Amino acid sequence: MSGSTPFKMRLVHLDLKGAPPKVSYLSEIFPLFHDLGANGLLIEYEDMFPYEGHLQLLRAKHAYSPSEVKEILHLARQSELEVVPLVQTFGHMEFVLKHAAFAHLREVALFPNTLNPHEAESLALVGAMIDQVLGLHGGSPWLHIGCDEVYHLGEGAASRRWLEQEQHSKAQLCLSHVRAVASHVLARHPGTTPLLWDDMLRDIPKDQLAVSGVPQLVELVLWDYRADLDIHDKVLLMEKYRECGFPRLWAASAFKGATGASQALPPIEHHLRNHAQWLQVAGSGPADTLQGIVLTGWQRYDHFSVLCELLPVGIPSLAACLQLLLHGEFADYVKSRVESFLGISSLDITDSVRQQHPRPCHASQPAPAQLRGCAAGGEQVRDWLVQPLPPQAEPHPPGHGPAHTARGTQPAGPVEQPRAGAGGRPAACLLPRCRGGVAGGERAPQHAAVAGPAAGPQPGSCPPAPIHRPHPGHWLGPLSGAVLSAWAALPAPASSCLWPHIHFQLSSRQPPQCRQQSPEKEN
Repeated sequence: MSGSTPFKMRLVHLDLKGAPPKVSYLSEIFPLFHDLGANGLLIEYEDMFPYEGHLQLLRAKHAYSPSEVKEILHLARQSELEVVPLVQTFGHMEFVLKHAAFAHLREVALFPNTLNPHEAESLALVGAMIDQVLGLHGGSPWLHIGCDEVYHLGEGAASRRWLEQEQHSKAQLCLSHVRAVASHVLARHPGTTPLLWDDMLRDIPKDQLAVSGVPQLVELVLWDYRADLDIHDKVLLMEKYRECGFPRLWAASAFKGATGASQALPPIEHHLRNHAQWLQVAGSGPADTLQGIVLTGWQRYDHFSVLCELLPVGIPSLAACLQLLLHGEFADYVKSRVESFLGISSLDITDSVRQQHPRPCHASQPAPAQLRGCAAGGEQVRDWLVQPLPPQAEPHPPGHGPAHTARGTQPAGPVEQPRAGAGGRPAACLLPRCRGGVAGGERAPQHAAVAGPAAGPQPGSCPPAPIHRPHPGHWLGPLSGAVLSAWAALPAPASSCLWPHIHFQLSSRQPPQCRQQSPEKEN
């Protein structure tokens, strides 16, 4: 089904650290992914994986069970989708390092995002995580080990001492840890090749990369989610990596979750342009330079961030982007195919930015009546999904110290290209068939007594959440019951933060930032 596309592998990224779907929902969308042109999945479990033993505390309250993971893998095989698990092993380690039991392994004590690469226990920790994940993914040809956006690298006390000796560099520190993790994968799971995000390696000199031993251990995934990515620079970067000895390279685009931390609906036109640019990159270099592409669909910019576009409302964007990759263009006939797949009369791909949202979700006319008559990606859907935001509040929850970096922004260092915009408060976006508790807060920071120093906001930092009630009704068409469920909300009290409720498998949890009466630990 690959047609003339230069990408043999087309992986859809499932970011499960926010609004993770039920298995029943995945059973409905996996066949659609296959029909649209995907042949693989990149599953980023984070705390939704059923870790056991001393790692059991990493599980979220509503983590998948081992039998559910096996069912997900079975469903993927039925739809001819190759599953590639992703385990973060360096940066974006908040879901691990927020716990008091592992807080001593932080690179910088105040920030739970980056692992200390000097501690032997650090490698043992990520090695155990890798072994458990691959234990349920036997025979997986690839494992993605993350290693993107390793903020504060080299700023810890141990790193500063190391950097003062023998003219060590942060690049060497990064490469050393990557080499150790990749070597563990290959030694314990010889049939599995590690994949690696490329951003921490972009600025490392070619000769230093070549002698590091890393190119012989991993396959790099070059990510860029911009609609106007520089094709020439990307081709030069690929040439650099190939000259360093990396045998195979991958690309990474985005179909959602890359244009704003509190984005409600994906700007389809932006994402189509991003994929069209990647097609030009693939066509500008030697044949088969890029063996595959990952269509990322970020659900949070980090573990503590609010939810951005939810998976169901991202399906039209994913469908359009996959079909563009297969056909090499998004002409009228391709658009008609997408509309046919989705069972809709018209797909609106025009990006528009609304300064205000004139109709809140609790408008007098029932939402289902509106949703049944509107086109995917249209303004009517947007109006029902988004409530007016409250007055401007602090850019980050109290207790974090300086504002934590959103996905796509970074301090000065090896990372060059931004992933997306700045953070923000969540809009009232609701969907069915998800597991867990509260939109925008299910992975919120723990109480300081549990999470360690400065790991999250303190009790009392947020007013009580507004109360929402479900409104029956589902969108019609082939995605009936699997894309959107319309909700009506009671008027929300004036507040500086919105924590909208989602109809999850278990929906009794309180907003994590408003747990004054419930100090016990939860993931």
